[in-house]
Amino acid sequence: MAILSKLLKKGIRLRDSLEQEYASPMDLQKEQLKKLLLKAADTEIGKKYQFKSVLGKLKGSTDEFYTSFSDELPIYDYNSIREEFWYKLEEGKKNITWPGKVNFFALSSGTSGSASKFIPVTEEMIKAIRKTGVRQMLSLSKYDLPTSLFNKGILMLGGSTDLKFNGTYFSGDLSGITASKLPIWFQRFYKPGKKIARNRNWGNKLDQIVEKAPDWDIGIIVGVPAWLQLLLEKIIDRYKLKTIHDIWPNLQLFVHGGVSFEPYKVGFERLLGKQLTYIETYLASEGFLAFQALPNRKSMRLVLNNGIFYEFIPFTPKNFDEEGNLVANPKTLPYQKIEEGKEYALLISTCSGAWRYLIGDVIRVISKEEAEIVITGRTKHFLSLCGEHLSVDNMNKAIEFASEKLSIQVKEFTVLGVPQGTLFGHHWYVGTDDTIDPKMLKKTIDSQLMILNDDYAIERKHALTKIGLTILPSAIFYEWMRIQGKEGGQNKFPRVLKGDRAANWRDFLQEKTQV
Repeated sequence: MAILSKLLKKGIRLRDSLEQEYASPMDLQKEQLKKLLLKAADTEIGKKYQFKSVLGKLKGSTDEFYTSFSDELPIYDYNSIREEFWYKLEEGKKNITWPGKVNFFALSSGTSGSASKFIPVTEEMIKAIRKTGVRQMLSLSKYDLPTSLFNKGILMLGGSTDLKFNGTYFSGDLSGITASKLPIWFQRFYKPGKKIARNRNWGNKLDQIVEKAPDWDIGIIVGVPAWLQLLLEKIIDRYKLKTIHDIWPNLQLFVHGGVSFEPYKVGFERLLGKQLTYIETYLASEGFLAFQALPNRKSMRLVLNNGIFYEFIPFTPKNFDEEGNLVANPKTLPYQKIEEGKEYALLISTCSGAWRYLIGDVIRVISKEEAEIVITGRTKHFLSLCGEHLSVDNMNKAIEFASEKLSIQVKEFTVLGVPQGTLFGHHWYVGTDDTIDPKMLKKTIDSQLMILNDDYAIERKHALTKIGLTILPSAIFYEWMRIQGKEGGQNKFPRVLKGDRAANWRDFLQEKTQV
């Protein structure tokens, strides 16, 4: 295995990866919190919240060490931590939430708000992301993959590595930041290569990759499902192929993240000549949180000993209102207090200077012993107009079911909550280029949701009186993303649109109809 051999030759050891498999999760997390607090003790936030005093209590019981931390620091979201601390990092000030100056900011996809967020990315975080990437690569030894695969090219479809510099810091997609700092030994495997990777024009970048495709022997593809599917379709169309394996016969592995793969699976597999191995990752702009460590599982393993400390807020009406906003004084839990089968919103403290930061994702614990989780949605991407508690996970599974049952390819979708007088409704917008009766598709989705979600089934008989569905060409979704400045890279179409973004989407569709 050329890549794995290279890792070992470079002195990258298995110790940290093995440590998580055999050590207590809480012990690992306690050690991570200690390292984070020690490092940031003399920063502005460290002095304000007395990190040195908190450190003095870490020798106590597990409950005492967590309480000393959670009682001292408030919970932050992006807006609150930026208004108090992170704006100073953008001004080039040092030692604010992490030692030194922050030179890189990742532009998040901004699915929860109208604008991109600038997330600080420290040198320590870049190293941590690379280290977790190595662990993921080493975990491939547990998969049934041929040795020859690790001599093949790895196509990483991400943001531009030509980062914007404003005189103080560089900014761009996290994928662009990390790709610009790839180790030299990895670059022989990396595609599309430095020149194409620098291209900021997403459409032109895709065209360049299409032109170079016959020159590469790709074994692994990495990226967001929607954009990779679009690329593969372009390659197949350009060279009049039946499947992508006609040009890349050794393609065997798809490492994906950003959104659930379930809604894309039917359409994606139409492009293949043989089955791929799929591996999911949880790489957010704030850090590399988890990856699928074992085959034949749909869960991912949280990385507990690499620069991130986790807290968990039960995702219940006691802690979140119907709009997904956090209530005052929510209940927070350390790792040892979480329960399998329950859903939690994540708080993270990281080596990029995020502290008790509400990342916005909701996870379900699958195995506490093995730290296995699945992502079920985002705090503000649940629909609960009248108590239906419809999650993105429910939506993804319903779309996957409808795609398979009706033999259609759904490339994108989104859902809006719609008032119906004193009652409520949902309206689905489904992107497919196949011919399908909207009434049949709506009925199939609605029926499956009632099977998946008891609350939804109850409310469909009472307050949730109307379900609407509009079929749109998939290109409409891509065009809206382009207009929003969210084309390509790590960007993904939001599964639920609310507020100004819902109004923007409706205005866009009305304008398209008039044209």
